[in-house]
Amino acid sequence: MIQSETARNILNFVVFQAGWLICVLFPGMAAAGLVLALLVVHFVLVSQRRMSELQFIGLGTVLGASLDLLWFRTGILAGVDGDILLTPPWLVAIWAIFMSTLSHSLDWISRKAWLPFVLAPIAGPFAYWSASKLGAVSLPDLLPSLTALAVGWLVVFPLLLFLKRSLYPELQQ
Repeated sequence: MIQSETARNILNFVVFQAGWLICVLFPGMAAAGLVLALLVVHFVLVSQRRMSELQFIGLGTVLGASLDLLWFRTGILAGVDGDILLTPPWLVAIWAIFMSTLSHSLDWISRKAWLPFVLAPIAGPFAYWSASKLGAVSLPDLLPSLTALAVGWLVVFPLLLFLKRSLYPELQQ
Protein backbone atom coordinates (compact mmCIF):
# COMPACT_ATOMS: atom_id res chain seq x y z
CA MET A 1 0.00 0.00 0.00
CA ILE A 2 1.24 3.48 -0.87
CA GLN A 3 1.74 5.63 2.22
CA SER A 4 1.43 9.08 0.67
CA GLU A 5 -2.18 10.29 0.34
CA THR A 6 -1.19 12.50 -2.58
CA ALA A 7 0.43 9.59 -4.41
CA ARG A 8 -2.62 7.38 -3.71
CA ASN A 9 -4.95 10.06 -5.10
CA ILE A 10 -2.84 10.55 -8.21
CA LEU A 11 -2.69 6.80 -8.85
CA ASN A 12 -6.44 6.52 -8.25
CA PHE A 13 -7.13 9.29 -10.77
CA VAL A 14 -4.79 7.78 -13.38
CA VAL A 15 -6.30 4.30 -12.90
CA PHE A 16 -9.82 5.72 -13.29
CA GLN A 17 -8.93 7.67 -16.44
CA ALA A 18 -7.21 4.63 -17.95
CA GLY A 19 -10.18 2.40 -17.13
CA TRP A 20 -12.70 4.86 -18.58
CA LEU A 21 -10.69 5.33 -21.76
CA ILE A 22 -10.14 1.59 -22.27
CA CYS A 23 -13.86 0.93 -21.83
CA VAL A 24 -15.04 3.60 -24.26
CA LEU A 25 -12.41 2.84 -26.90
CA PHE A 26 -12.86 -0.93 -26.71
CA PRO A 27 -16.33 -1.52 -25.22
CA GLY A 28 -16.67 -5.20 -24.42
CA MET A 29 -15.90 -7.94 -21.94
CA ALA A 30 -12.14 -7.60 -22.37
CA ALA A 31 -12.30 -3.95 -21.28
CA ALA A 32 -14.46 -4.89 -18.29
CA GLY A 33 -11.89 -7.55 -17.35
CA LEU A 34 -9.07 -5.05 -17.59
CA VAL A 35 -10.97 -2.65 -15.34
CA LEU A 36 -11.36 -5.49 -12.84
CA ALA A 37 -7.56 -5.85 -12.89
CA LEU A 38 -7.22 -2.08 -12.40
CA LEU A 39 -9.55 -2.33 -9.40
CA VAL A 40 -7.29 -4.99 -7.92
CA VAL A 41 -4.38 -2.56 -8.31
CA HIS A 42 -6.52 0.09 -6.61
CA PHE A 43 -7.32 -2.19 -3.67
CA VAL A 44 -3.69 -3.28 -3.25
CA LEU A 45 -2.00 0.11 -3.62
CA VAL A 46 -4.60 2.79 -2.83
CA SER A 47 -7.43 1.56 -0.62
CA GLN A 48 -7.04 2.09 3.12
CA ARG A 49 -10.30 0.42 4.20
CA ARG A 50 -10.79 -2.35 1.69
CA MET A 51 -14.00 -4.02 2.93
CA SER A 52 -15.89 -0.77 3.43
CA GLU A 53 -14.71 0.56 0.10
CA LEU A 54 -15.59 -2.68 -1.68
CA GLN A 55 -19.12 -2.49 -0.27
CA PHE A 56 -19.45 1.18 -1.24
CA ILE A 57 -18.15 0.52 -4.76
CA GLY A 58 -20.59 -2.39 -5.09
CA LEU A 59 -23.55 -0.30 -3.92
CA GLY A 60 -22.70 2.61 -6.23
CA THR A 61 -22.05 0.31 -9.17
CA VAL A 62 -25.50 -1.27 -8.80
CA LEU A 63 -27.14 2.17 -8.55
CA GLY A 64 -25.19 3.60 -11.49
CA ALA A 65 -25.67 0.58 -13.73
CA SER A 66 -29.39 0.64 -12.93
CA LEU A 67 -29.57 4.30 -13.89
CA ASP A 68 -27.74 3.57 -17.15
CA LEU A 69 -30.17 0.73 -17.87
CA LEU A 70 -33.07 3.11 -17.29
CA TRP A 71 -31.49 5.55 -19.73
CA PHE A 72 -31.06 2.79 -22.34
CA ARG A 73 -34.60 1.51 -21.88
CA THR A 74 -36.11 5.02 -22.18
CA GLY A 75 -34.06 5.99 -25.23
CA ILE A 76 -31.90 8.62 -23.55
CA LEU A 77 -28.90 6.44 -24.43
CA ALA A 78 -28.64 3.92 -27.22
CA GLY A 79 -26.22 1.13 -27.89
CA VAL A 80 -24.24 1.40 -31.08
CA ASP A 81 -24.97 -2.27 -31.86
CA GLY A 82 -28.75 -2.15 -31.30
CA ASP A 83 -31.05 -2.71 -28.35
CA ILE A 84 -29.61 -3.00 -24.87
CA LEU A 85 -31.37 -5.46 -22.56
CA LEU A 86 -28.92 -5.17 -19.67
CA THR A 87 -26.30 -2.58 -18.88
CA PRO A 88 -23.21 -3.59 -20.88
CA PRO A 89 -20.40 -5.04 -18.72
CA TRP A 90 -17.94 -2.36 -19.85
CA LEU A 91 -20.34 0.34 -18.62
CA VAL A 92 -20.81 -1.46 -15.30
CA ALA A 93 -17.00 -1.52 -15.08
CA ILE A 94 -16.86 2.24 -15.63
CA TRP A 95 -19.24 2.71 -12.70
CA ALA A 96 -17.06 0.50 -10.51
CA ILE A 97 -13.84 2.31 -11.37
CA PHE A 98 -15.60 5.68 -11.01
CA MET A 99 -16.85 4.70 -7.55
CA SER A 100 -13.24 4.15 -6.47
CA THR A 101 -12.59 7.87 -6.99
CA LEU A 102 -15.25 9.05 -4.53
CA SER A 103 -13.13 8.04 -1.54
CA HIS A 104 -9.86 9.22 -3.05
CA SER A 105 -9.10 11.53 -5.98
CA LEU A 106 -12.61 13.04 -6.15
CA ASP A 107 -13.23 13.13 -2.41
CA TRP A 108 -12.58 16.90 -2.43
CA ILE A 109 -15.94 17.41 -4.16
CA SER A 110 -17.76 16.20 -1.05
CA ARG A 111 -16.15 18.85 1.17
CA LYS A 112 -18.45 21.64 -0.04
CA ALA A 113 -22.17 20.81 0.15
CA TRP A 114 -23.02 22.80 -2.99
CA LEU A 115 -20.19 21.54 -5.20
CA PRO A 116 -21.70 18.17 -6.25
CA PHE A 117 -24.84 19.97 -7.39
CA VAL A 118 -22.79 22.26 -9.63
CA LEU A 119 -20.25 19.79 -11.03
CA ALA A 120 -22.34 16.63 -11.48
CA PRO A 121 -24.86 17.95 -14.02
CA ILE A 122 -21.95 19.14 -16.17
CA ALA A 123 -19.31 16.43 -15.72
CA GLY A 124 -21.69 13.45 -15.90
CA PRO A 125 -23.28 14.32 -19.24
CA PHE A 126 -19.89 15.40 -20.58
CA ALA A 127 -18.55 11.88 -19.95
CA TYR A 128 -21.45 10.33 -21.88
CA TRP A 129 -21.13 12.87 -24.68
CA SER A 130 -17.40 12.12 -24.87
CA ALA A 131 -18.12 8.37 -24.95
CA SER A 132 -20.59 9.00 -27.78
CA LYS A 133 -17.96 10.89 -29.75
CA LEU A 134 -15.60 7.92 -29.31
CA GLY A 135 -18.30 5.55 -30.56
CA ALA A 136 -19.11 3.66 -27.35
CA VAL A 137 -22.74 4.83 -27.01
CA SER A 138 -25.18 6.99 -28.89
CA LEU A 139 -27.20 9.98 -27.71
CA PRO A 140 -30.26 9.60 -29.98
CA ASP A 141 -31.65 13.10 -29.44
CA LEU A 142 -28.73 15.20 -28.21
CA LEU A 143 -30.32 18.02 -26.21
CA PRO A 144 -33.03 15.94 -24.48
CA SER A 145 -30.47 13.20 -23.81
CA LEU A 146 -27.96 15.62 -22.27
CA THR A 147 -30.72 17.27 -20.23
CA ALA A 148 -31.90 13.92 -18.86
CA LEU A 149 -28.32 12.90 -18.10
CA ALA A 150 -27.78 16.19 -16.27
CA VAL A 151 -30.90 15.67 -14.15
CA GLY A 152 -29.89 12.09 -13.43
CA TRP A 153 -26.40 13.10 -12.36
CA LEU A 154 -27.82 15.97 -10.31
CA VAL A 155 -29.65 13.29 -8.29
CA VAL A 156 -27.30 10.30 -8.32
CA PHE A 157 -23.98 11.99 -7.57
CA PRO A 158 -25.07 13.79 -4.38
CA LEU A 159 -26.93 10.60 -3.42
CA LEU A 160 -23.73 8.56 -3.74
CA LEU A 161 -21.85 11.07 -1.57
CA PHE A 162 -24.69 11.01 0.98
CA LEU A 163 -24.58 7.21 1.10
CA LYS A 164 -20.82 7.27 1.57
CA ARG A 165 -21.10 9.77 4.40
CA SER A 166 -24.04 7.97 6.05
CA LEU A 167 -23.21 4.29 5.57
CA TYR A 168 -19.42 4.40 5.29
CA PRO A 169 -18.16 7.34 7.40
CA GLU A 170 -14.80 5.59 7.71
CA LEU A 171 -14.23 6.34 4.01
CA GLN A 172 -14.25 10.11 4.58
CA GLN A 173 -10.73 11.55 4.16
